[in-house]
Amino acid sequence: MKLEIIRKIIGGILLVSLISLIFFQPIQQYLAIPKTITVFEGQDYSFQKAAPVSAALGSHHSNITLNQETHTVSMKASENGKSEMLLEFAGIPIKKVDVHVLKDFRVIPGGQSIGVKLNTVGVLVVGHHLINTISGKKSPGEIAGIKIGDIITEINGKKIDKMTDVAPFVQAAGQEGKPLDMVISRESGKITTKLTPLKDKGENIYKLGLYIRDSAAGIGTMTFVHPQSKKYGALGHVISDMDTKQPIVVEDGQIVRSTVTSIEKGSNGDPGEKLARFSSDREIVGNIQKNSPFGIFGEMAKELKNGVMDKPLPIALSHQVKEGPAKILTVVNDDRVEEFDIEIVSTIPQKFPATKGMVIKVTDPKLLKKTGGIVQGMSGSPIIQDGKLIGAVTHVFVNDPTSGYGVHIEWMLNEAGINIYEMPKNKAS
Repeated sequence: MKLEIIRKIIGGILLVSLISLIFFQPIQQYLAIPKTITVFEGQDYSFQKAAPVSAALGSHHSNITLNQETHTVSMKASENGKSEMLLEFAGIPIKKVDVHVLKDFRVIPGGQSIGVKLNTVGVLVVGHHLINTISGKKSPGEIAGIKIGDIITEINGKKIDKMTDVAPFVQAAGQEGKPLDMVISRESGKITTKLTPLKDKGENIYKLGLYIRDSAAGIGTMTFVHPQSKKYGALGHVISDMDTKQPIVVEDGQIVRSTVTSIEKGSNGDPGEKLARFSSDREIVGNIQKNSPFGIFGEMAKELKNGVMDKPLPIALSHQVKEGPAKILTVVNDDRVEEFDIEIVSTIPQKFPATKGMVIKVTDPKLLKKTGGIVQGMSGSPIIQDGKLIGAVTHVFVNDPTSGYGVHIEWMLNEAGINIYEMPKNKAS
C-alpha cells in the first residue's frame, strides 16, 4: 500500500516536471524551430533561440553562413543546395535542421487591368425556357434531363465547340422528327441523353428549350509574368459563370489590355466594383490555358509593362510571409498602375496549396477614399512585402470592404506549371 502511494507521488512529480519543462521558454523555442528550413539563394532567415543553445553547420556546408547572437541565429544562403544545421546544448547535439537552398527565382509583378475572354469546352447550359407548341408549353431540354450548368460537348457524334454548331442539328432533327443524341459533361461525369426539338408555333422554327452560352468575358488584374517562360498568373481565384455559379471549364481564351472607366465604391454589404472596358484595339496580349481555384493561367504573347515595378522581384514562400505592412499594385483610373499600402493582418504557413492564406486590410487613405477598400476587378493585384512578391488579392469581406483574403504566390506559380523547387545539389558531407 505504501509502495503504491510512493509510486503515485513520484508519478505526480514527474508529470508536473514534464509540464513545467514544456512551458520552459528554451524548450518552447526549441519546439518552434522547424525541422526543415527552405530559402532562396541570397535570402536571409533568422529564428529565436535560448541563450545556452548554439547552432553549428555540418562540415563542407559552404552555401550557408551563420551569424549568432545571444537570442537569435541569422542564416544567409549563398548557393543552392542541401545542408544541415545542428543545435547544440553544452556541446551536445539536441536537434538537426535540414536546410534547403533553392535557386534564385524572380518574376515580374503585374498590377495591370486586363480584359478576360473565356471560350468554354462545348456550350454551357445557363437556363431552361418553355416553347409555345401546339400541345402546350414545354421545354425539350428539361424533358431530356439536361440541367443548368451542364455542358453540351457532342450532338449526334459531332463535337460541339460554339453556339453556331448547334442550330443546324436542331432544325434537321425537328424536320425529320428524330431525337438528338446528346453528350453532356456534368460535375458528376459524362452522361448521354436524347432530346427531341419542338416547333415554336409563333416562330415556325424548332428549339431545344435551353439557354446556352459558349464564352464569358470580364476584367481582372495581372499578378505576375515569369520572364523566362512567358507564363503568367492572374485573378487569384476561379472564374465562375454568372448564371450557373459553376466554374467555367475552359477550352481556351484570351487576355487583352483593359482600361478602368470608373469605380463603384464599396460599402458594408456591397463590395463595389471596377467598371472597365477592353482596349479599343482589342489586341490579344496572351492566351488562357487554365481556369482554376488559384486564378487564370497561360502564356503572354506581348510584353505588358506596369510602369511601377517592371524588373523581376524575388518571391517569398508561405512560411516567409509575416504580419505587418505591405503594398499592392493595382489600377483604379484609366490604365495607370499605382502602389497602395495594406496590412497583412494574418498569414498561415501552408504546406499544401490553399486559396486563402492571408487576411489583408487596406490602409492607404487614397485607395480607401477612391474605392472604399477591395472591389471586384481588383482580384489578382500583386502583394509586395520587403521587396518580395508574396501573393495576390483574391476576395473581399462582404461586411467589411476594407478587408479580404490573399493567396500565397507559391501556389499560383505551382498552378502556372512553374517549378520553383528545382532539386538542389546535395552539399551534405
